[in-house]
Amino acid sequence: MKFGLFYEISIPRPWTPEKERTVYNNCLEQVKLADELGFDHVWAVEHHFLEEYSHCSAPELFLTACAVLTKRIQVGHGIVVCVPEFNHPIKIAERTATLDLLSGGRLHVGTGRSATWTELGGFGANPDTTKKSWDEFVRCLPKMWMQETFSYQGEFWSMPERTILPKPYQKPHPPMWVAVTSPGTEIDAADRGLGSLGLSFAGFEEQEKKIKEYRRRIQNCEPVGAFINEQVATTNFLFCHEDEKTGVEMGKKLGNTFNYLATQLISTREVYSSPSYQSLGLLPALRRAATGPDANEQQTEGMAYGDPARIIRAVKKWESLGVDCINFILNANEVVPQDQVMASLRLFAKEVMPHFAKKPGHVAAAAGE
Repeated sequence: MKFGLFYEISIPRPWTPEKERTVYNNCLEQVKLADELGFDHVWAVEHHFLEEYSHCSAPELFLTACAVLTKRIQVGHGIVVCVPEFNHPIKIAERTATLDLLSGGRLHVGTGRSATWTELGGFGANPDTTKKSWDEFVRCLPKMWMQETFSYQGEFWSMPERTILPKPYQKPHPPMWVAVTSPGTEIDAADRGLGSLGLSFAGFEEQEKKIKEYRRRIQNCEPVGAFINEQVATTNFLFCHEDEKTGVEMGKKLGNTFNYLATQLISTREVYSSPSYQSLGLLPALRRAATGPDANEQQTEGMAYGDPARIIRAVKKWESLGVDCINFILNANEVVPQDQVMASLRLFAKEVMPHFAKKPGHVAAAAGE
């Protein structure tokens, strides 16, 4: 089992330059400590226009700062939006290769297509075509990284033959992932040989079904890249405290704050009736967790908050379902004071992580690990 940090970078009103800078600095301080404590990954989203929920609109800059401040932790795009109105594929290839060089080969590239109408509408993107453009992008990226020259004529973008520079530090290329929130995206990941970067808070039963289907499908995949990245990651909240009651109370406050912010987002499906977006994605579960009468029960299953013993039990359950990595959200709208976030990380590393240390003879599941 590997452990990572996952950043939305949510910032409460009123926004001031100092507040924005303070929150970013808090995140960087957490990442530096996590690197020293032995965490495996740090991931950052790409979101736009999502007030308070996420101010992480330039993840390549944040991840570069993370790479410069650290020595071993892997840095990951969770995710790059692979829609031409958001990002040109040549620029994605160039930026990611540069970050891989600057980090000394520690980059993971998560991909996706955005899920909110706020973002898609803001960029003037057509929701009906985002899945197709994502598919084009993920098939082209490995070729742009590996081939000396590259040319392409496609439905959503084209280019004459050119040398795309620089090339990544990792050979043949960084591990690739896809964001899995909506039902069925785990199949898209498996069929293309991509890692499953779970960005939802589904319970044990739902996650187990997704993981089993992912493992089954990936055995017969046609990978878009030079190798198969068969890894499953999930997202969780983390607050570890010596006292179980205190840990649960603060953990629920963190989770409830995140869920409340998320309920204000507008999913594409709610505004635009597109066959490309069959469900509301993550939002229904978050809305139930934030407002439903059984919110506590729904939010408690598998959540990594409480004392170390409670968290160990939750992580062991996720491990038994086939999860390879858990990525933790540490804060939302700064409801957890920074000193408590840092203390939580230290206690988790001291009391929980040793129970999940890699066994002798461990074989890396992906290149660049």
